[in-house]
This record gives sequence, structure tokens and C-alpha cells, in this order.
Amino acid sequence: MKKDRFFLAMLLVVMSMTFFSSCDDEETYGEKKEKERNTISRFISSGACVTEELSGDTLLYVAPIKVISEEVFAEQDSMTRLDENEYVLLSKTGIYMQILRKGCGEKLKNGETARVYNRFIEYNIAGDSVQLRNDNMLYIAVPEKMSCTNSYGNYMGSFVSGVFKEYYSATSVPEGWLVPLQYINLGRIASETDEIAKVRLIVPHTSGQGDAQSNVYACFYEITYERGR
Repeated sequence: MKKDRFFLAMLLVVMSMTFFSSCDDEETYGEKKEKERNTISRFISSGACVTEELSGDTLLYVAPIKVISEEVFAEQDSMTRLDENEYVLLSKTGIYMQILRKGCGEKLKNGETARVYNRFIEYNIAGDSVQLRNDNMLYIAVPEKMSCTNSYGNYMGSFVSGVFKEYYSATSVPEGWLVPLQYINLGRIASETDEIAKVRLIVPHTSGQGDAQSNVYACFYEITYERGR
């Protein structure tokens, strides 16, 4: 009887130690956020180069980034200097943005709703590979389509169709994708000199897609914006 009690007590001790050990192994939300901040800092200082495993072709290259303030960004007519690889830190959201092309056409007007077509590449900066994209030949006929509204400075959007919508079962457009609409033009190519808007973004989980929000990781994006018909 004493032996049975002894073994039962030992079993309870082992189970308790295992339980508390597993609890210690679980990261808190604060720890995950700290890890995300560190990952973003490393990405900014080092950049990234992602190659295709079989062919060795470069899928994505990002040089080390120079961060500028919103004040400097405003002084530069809301543009980032590409020769210095500048990204502006938008303090309200924690998003870093580089405007590669402001685009033809005009900005989304107050009270206006427009169909917007996107080509994009998504890279989880905590990983080492491209996570999702529709900017290649495989998806040439499948641009991301979203409906966006400028409600007097408050930008909202919903996905209509596309790879991003299907992959993430997404209905609402992430804040990170909507923020550039404040600064770029939406237009369609009508002449050889016309260009559609193109941006690069570092989007923290708080402004990202659902999986990034759930698992607390930041993504790098390169996205084009074209006004739909």
C-alpha cells in the first residue's frame, strides 16, 4: 500500500513538472511581439535575397534600408528616394513604406469607391522564402481584385477575387494594403509613358493578414495598384 502511494505521488510530481515545463516553453504575446520587432530590425539593416531553389533565379532582393521620418517624407513631396533605398516609417501603424512609382491617374477621392487590381509578392521576413505571389506567369490572368472606398480619409476595402483572397479566406483587405492609397494615384495605362503605382511595404502583424495576426509575424510586400474598369 505504501509503495502504491509512493509511486502515485511520484507520478503526480512528474506530471506537474511536465505541465509547468510546457507552460514555460510557450511564448507570451509580449515575447512574440519582441521577436517580431527584432526580426524587422534585422531585415531593415541586412535586407534579403531570395533565390529559386532549382534555377537559382532571384525571386526577391531587398537592399539594406534607410528609414526616414514622416516629416522628411512630407518635405520630399511624399516620395522616398530610391537611390538611397528610403522607406518612411508611418508611426501610427508601424508600417514601413517605399513608393517605387506614384502612378498615373489620380488619388481615390473622398467618398469614392473604386475597383483596384493588384499584383503582389508576399515574404514572411521571419522565414527564408516567398510565402505567396501572383506576379508571375502562372497567375498572369488572375490579378487580385478588391473594392476600395475612401470614406473621407478612412480607407476600407474588400476582396472580390484572387490568390490572396482564396489562400487566406480573406474578405477584408488588410490595413497594410490600404495605407498606400493615401499617397499613390490610381490609373490605367493609356500610353507608353503611363505607369501604374507600385510600393514596397514592411507590414507588422497588427496591420497584416489573418495568419500574420494570429501567429504574430511581419511580412514584406511589393504591390502594384491599378484602377479597374
